[in-house]
This record gives sequence, C-alpha cells and structure tokens, in this order.
Amino acid sequence: MPVAIITGASKGLGRALAAALAGRGWDLVVDARSAGPLEEAARELRGAGEGAGRGTAPRVVALPGDVADARHRAALVAAASELGGLDLLVNNASVLGAEPLVRLADHPLDGLREALEVNVVAPLGLVQEALPLLRMSSYSSSYEEVAPYIDGALSGGGDGNGKAYDSHPNTRNVRNAGSSDSYPYVGTGGAILNISSDAAVEGYPTWGGYGATKAALDQQSAVLAVEEPGLRVWWVDPGDMRTDLYAAAVPDDDASGRPLPGTVVPGLLRLLDGGAPSGRYTAAATPGGVSSR
Repeated sequence: MPVAIITGASKGLGRALAAALAGRGWDLVVDARSAGPLEEAARELRGAGEGAGRGTAPRVVALPGDVADARHRAALVAAASELGGLDLLVNNASVLGAEPLVRLADHPLDGLREALEVNVVAPLGLVQEALPLLRMSSYSSSYEEVAPYIDGALSGGGDGNGKAYDSHPNTRNVRNAGSSDSYPYVGTGGAILNISSDAAVEGYPTWGGYGATKAALDQQSAVLAVEEPGLRVWWVDPGDMRTDLYAAAVPDDDASGRPLPGTVVPGLLRLLDGGAPSGRYTAAATPGGVSSR
C-alpha cells in the first residue's frame, strides 16, 4: 500500500487528511510535538482504516518530536522506509512566530526565527531526507491510469484508490535513487504537499511574520518543482479554517463560521487522484474544490 508522512497530524488539517488516507488503506508516519494527542490521533487513524472495510488496519507509526530537529526528521523518513517506501510527503506543521499575532513593528525577532526554522527550513530538511524514497515511488504513474488530470480540472470522486499496484518496486536501491548509475525509478515518482496560506500573497495586518515564512515556502516549492520534474510538488492555500492555530493567531475573532479542516480534504485528495501537475493551488469556494493559482 502507499505510504505518507504527515507532519502536524495530531489535529486540524493534518489529522483530517491523515484520516482520509487511512480510510483508503494508506500506511502512515505521523508526527506532532505532543505525544499524548498524537497517540490518540494514531489510534483513531488505525480505526479509520478498519472501519472503511479494508480488512486490516493501516500501519500507523506515530513519532512525537519537533520537525526543526534534524534527528527527528531522519527518524520520520526511516520509519517510512521500514513501511516500504514513501509516496507522499505532507509538510503541514507550522508555527505562528507570535501568539497572538502582532504588527511587524512589535514582532519578536526570536519568534520570527523560530517560524522560519519550522515553516521553511524544516520542510526543506525533510524533503532533502525524503528525496531518495520519493524518487523511487511509482504512485503517480499507477494512479494516472485511473483518474487522469484533464484540461486543468481536477477529476475525482468516489473512492479514488484505483487498482492494486506495487508503489515501491525499486526500494532496494533507495540509497542510490537519482544517481546516474542507479536502477531507474518508475513513472513520475511521489508527491510533496506543502501547506501554505493566503497570507503568503496578501498583505494582512499582523500576519507579516507568518506570511513571510509561507511566502518563502511557496518560492521554495516553486523552485523544487523545477529542479525535481520527476515529482509532483503542490503548495496549497487551504483557505480560512476553524483550527487551534487560527484561534491562537486571532483569539478575539469569532471563528465559529469558518469551515472545519475536513472540508478542505476532498480537494487535496483530488490533487492526488487526478495526478495534478506541480503548482500552487487554493481552496475554491465550493466544498472540496481546489483551483490552481
């Protein structure tokens, strides 16, 4: 079965996406800073796979830690390798840099440094660690036969899991993946999903520090997509959501009318199912929709 690493998976969008993938039978490596909530999420994820009638529960490895820690990032990728490889890397974990958010004139520089480390440096570090496995994945080529990407529209619907396949036929050579003398990897390789924000492209008061980190992540993703044409690289603005992160950012705002993270997941799954090309995507106004931007 396919394998995904999802950071920040104990709550919010990371947990919702992980539950959807577990329901499809994906094996998962998930992380969060707090061990208790992460283990609770892991139990739920294993149950999601069983409840979907897949016969056996998906394998879920829960590793608490900080993505800014290189040793933790290495452990995440090693766990994916033990599961058989890696088809999808989701860089979802992020920090605000200031809670609540403040104007740039008052933004703590240490907080900005932390946000850059977690939101920009850590995703790149995890990508660097995971590239050999991602290059060996044949996930995209296997699923394009089932749900093709046509005329810029993301096709999807239904289960979307397609036919059975071996997503890691060449993992025996993973340490040499991408080298000139390595066994050629199959298809278009795996996918990287970086969770961005509209604050990366809009000038919202008090969102300058956090937005700067997401703008850097966007540019980093765009360059990675050019440098790694064998992979799918998506950077996605999920739109406003009712999350703990938003509550910490703007505690006085009434977020009750904002959509829950689960409403964004169908659009993210369409990126996977449709084999969408690398690029920046935003959550559309319609439920479960995603559009390129």
